Amino acid sequence: MRSLFRGSPHSVDKLIKHCGHRELQVLGTLNTNDISNTFDPKMLSLHISPRTKSPWVECPDQAQISIQIVIFHRPDPKRMQYLSLLPISLALGDKQHAFGSVPPFDMIDRDEEHARQRKARLAEKVKQHTVISHPKTQKELALETIIKQINCSAELDTLMQQNIHMVGVRVRRAMSVGERMVETASNFWEYILLEGKRAFRLHVWPFLSQLCILYLMALRICAEALLLLLDWRPFGQSALKDVSATAQQVDIRLQQFCYWPDQYITLQRRRNDWESITSSHPDYIRFFNSLWLVANDVIIGIALGSYIVENVDYVAAFMDKAVTSYSIAGLQQMLKWLMDYPAGLKLNNELATFLGDLFLWVIDYWNGCMSQLRPALPHVIRLIGICSFAGASLPISMFSDLLSLLTVHIYSFYIASARIYNWQLMIIISLFHLFRGKKRNVLRNRIDSCDYDLDQLLLGTILFTLLFFLLPTVAVFYATFAGARMTIIALKAALDTWLACLNHFPLFALMLRIKDSRRLPGGIRFELQDTPSALVSASDSSGKPVQTAPTSYIRLKSIALPLSQTFTQYAQLGSRLRKHYLAPRVFRCLVVGHFVPPIHRKNLYSLQYSMLPVKRVSITDLWKLLTAEPKPQEFGFANGHAIPNGVLGGGKRTTKAKGANANGYWWSK
Repeated sequence: MRSLFRGSPHSVDKLIKHCGHRELQVLGTLNTNDISNTFDPKMLSLHISPRTKSPWVECPDQAQISIQIVIFHRPDPKRMQYLSLLPISLALGDKQHAFGSVPPFDMIDRDEEHARQRKARLAEKVKQHTVISHPKTQKELALETIIKQINCSAELDTLMQQNIHMVGVRVRRAMSVGERMVETASNFWEYILLEGKRAFRLHVWPFLSQLCILYLMALRICAEALLLLLDWRPFGQSALKDVSATAQQVDIRLQQFCYWPDQYITLQRRRNDWESITSSHPDYIRFFNSLWLVANDVIIGIALGSYIVENVDYVAAFMDKAVTSYSIAGLQQMLKWLMDYPAGLKLNNELATFLGDLFLWVIDYWNGCMSQLRPALPHVIRLIGICSFAGASLPISMFSDLLSLLTVHIYSFYIASARIYNWQLMIIISLFHLFRGKKRNVLRNRIDSCDYDLDQLLLGTILFTLLFFLLPTVAVFYATFAGARMTIIALKAALDTWLACLNHFPLFALMLRIKDSRRLPGGIRFELQDTPSALVSASDSSGKPVQTAPTSYIRLKSIALPLSQTFTQYAQLGSRLRKHYLAPRVFRCLVVGHFVPPIHRKNLYSLQYSMLPVKRVSITDLWKLLTAEPKPQEFGFANGHAIPNGVLGGGKRTTKAKGANANGYWWSK
């Protein structure tokens, strides 16, 4: 059997170990003319009709057995097709707790983890009293090994087809000196090319590779310095990348740059192994998906940057008009409207005038500051346009930070009005308890009865009435600024979602799914075929009925990775946005005047780090990785002896098959 493995590019023993430590065996014969009256399970007699292509096993009637034939399309490892029991993972490990979370998601994640643990404990108790599963049989346990053997069958078939004509043929002796001279003369030009490649590989390539390595290490050191700066925490809690969207985007790109050499070298080393071993296929998808996303980001950024640079004045004028119209002039008109019976509401004129004049004075001061900075706006727009050539995600993140800076006054108005509204509401609630002869017990967190004096009740009633009638005036101002703040938060959330699409969209995985779904497996499926029609076709070429046992035909198919699992990261992103902005807690905070913060970048962007390792490769490890000596090529075996790749007898003759059978027989397709 080892004679069929001559010229193996890699170790056959490794492939056999991958397939369950079982040597290849002869299972039977194919389309033989010999008819046996007994059934031998170790030597099957399989027949395939050229007309119907339906296989059937010859079996006499007295055997009294039933047969199941599993039909499948053999995956092609050269096209990275393979079968898998479990769906392929597009994320790099479990990143749920890798980056942590900050309020309010730390409490949400903690509650969800406690709920999962409680359900798991209840499920374990139910298992003790209910039969929900049975022990797996030997066939079920061997299914994973069988799937690996199916994945490796194509490469083994190609190797054996190349050596099928050499079964039983002895290895020829080494060529003599005269034969070598004749072969050298006939292949002189090929010899010159080989020697030229050898000289380039020995003398020129080491120098060029060292220059590339030194240049890459210099870039890596600069990237490490920038990453340390972005991780710097000047105030002890939030890093620079947690505050600025631009810093966060630069951090993501630098993290990808630090991870690409490791991915590339891992995939290059993968070439020294069998293509049927599919452990590195997820790394291949993640690597090229990140490259495609960066390439698309740069292409879109070049188009966007070219437009911005060529139309700087128009873009600056448009942004100035938009900011002035909505954040200054529009806000001034809204405040003047609130000061004069808005929508027919009867408000307190004096309080509305006081609050309106106060906010209008701050807006006028802010408008004066913006007028001083307005001449620098075209230069800022030009800088954003130049940065766009590094990718469209960078100007989007810069625009998000610019939006935060230009709406600082709205944020301040929201904080001030929310604090005033909350204080007034809490005082009204306390006075309402006093009006009813109650008080709040802070220690027991409940409402207790309390005896008040008459003057206390009278003063409390007067203050309650006064504040209650002043509450609508404060409420309309608070609702105005709260609505403006929620609009800005929604706009920033839309920009962050756009950034997530540019940084984490599974573009390469979707292309693989459309082009060849077997390269993106999501499991396997067994389909029962039409057994009666298959049995009718089980006849020999003369049309005579054959001796066969009751046979069922089952087709093994690969299931493509579902779109729900392909976009699982976006489902988590939507879930986090929903938990933060659409939760009952948010509406309760808006009603009582509590501060509603935007979603923290550590909670939002942690999903985009799922394609990156938790701990990046250090500079020392990268140097060792780049300067490590490549492992020697593994050899195959011939008759139990190790031989070089495709070389027999010490010469340069290879074991490639010639003729029509070089690509394999028709029945092995």
